[in-house]
Amino acid sequence: MIPQPHVKDTGVTRKAILQKGQGKIRKLAKLNYIYEKESRYFAQVSETAKLMAGEELTELGAKNLSLEFRGIWFTASKPDFYRITYQSRLLSRILIPLITFACPDKDTLYKEARKIRWEEVMSVKHTFSITANVSESSITHSNFAGLRVKDAIADYFRDRTNRRPNVDPKNPGIIINVHIHRDTATVSLDASLGPLHKRGYREASVSAPMQETVAAAIIRRSGWDGTVPLYDPMCGSGTLLAEALMMYCRIPAQVFRTRFGFEHLPDFDSRLWEEIRQAAEQNIRPLPPGLIAGSDISEQAVTAAKTNLMGLHHGADVTVTQTDFREIPGIEDSLIVTNPPYGIRMGKDRDMKQFYQNLGMFLRERCRRSSALVYFGDPRYIKHVPLAPSWKEPLTIGGLDGKLVKYQLF
Repeated sequence: MIPQPHVKDTGVTRKAILQKGQGKIRKLAKLNYIYEKESRYFAQVSETAKLMAGEELTELGAKNLSLEFRGIWFTASKPDFYRITYQSRLLSRILIPLITFACPDKDTLYKEARKIRWEEVMSVKHTFSITANVSESSITHSNFAGLRVKDAIADYFRDRTNRRPNVDPKNPGIIINVHIHRDTATVSLDASLGPLHKRGYREASVSAPMQETVAAAIIRRSGWDGTVPLYDPMCGSGTLLAEALMMYCRIPAQVFRTRFGFEHLPDFDSRLWEEIRQAAEQNIRPLPPGLIAGSDISEQAVTAAKTNLMGLHHGADVTVTQTDFREIPGIEDSLIVTNPPYGIRMGKDRDMKQFYQNLGMFLRERCRRSSALVYFGDPRYIKHVPLAPSWKEPLTIGGLDGKLVKYQLF
């Protein structure tokens, strides 16, 4: 628990903070948040991708990693925090902790939430939404916890301005996260104003598209570094191709995101953020011809993949064709990554066993000296592939309980 000092109400508004100077108002407020004191943040990530995410965080400058349930605590300097939020490919969300406190009941939650000087992170003109998660606590319903904090924010502004900010769950100006575990609550800001898997390049889609963080995890787990070509013979709307392109060309994962939650922090440094953003974008490199390609039997899928890739840097250099994988002459000395159709993505009249047998024969007979990483959204179909896996690993992200399987093709 972090004790919260008594703060005298001064009626200071965010407009006044901007007009009178950040330093003076912060001195007057006498309230330091957890992230300010400790440079500490929480990254939400799938359990099965946690080790890879920890490696990625370290590469981007994070320190003092602590793996917890559903995520990773880490410390980072302000430049590294901006960089992590902008460039991480595997994280679901990054939370900026404001306060934490013992929370034995609903009244305490309301009272402590009202102690936050909300005018420092939003104004009555901003819309907001709240995400909440509750476990092993006296407060047993996440929605109820969110409602109590919503009421605290609304009453805080109503007491000072006779107005209250509006809730907008679809396109909020700021997102507040409430986490209560074993009667200890933490109130945080969402660093990116929404899930990080929403990259912004998906303009067209097909049924049940792969989530971007799943595709990024597959590409990272493959160890692909661009020394051999990468091919997806069932590319769908092109998510694996897009994530491979972004990884190789060093395109920031959030290059299309125009707003970030950290811009609302009272110590936000706009000049530093612009330097970080520009440095990342200047680091983008071109894609060699023929390095990334894919195909799909569906004309609709090929059109969607081309549309999505076209919006990315060097996306026009990724070749996508309409081809049944069974008609591909061969893919040798390459890395094959793919997410075969299953369930909702599969026609009801298709023979699933025969489909996966055909896939295995294709890999064995036409993909010599290659390796293949196949993501099975439904692991029951692994047994129908007539190949011995090099390894199988669970990969549970985005609501899928799937497995990633590697085949070494000699």
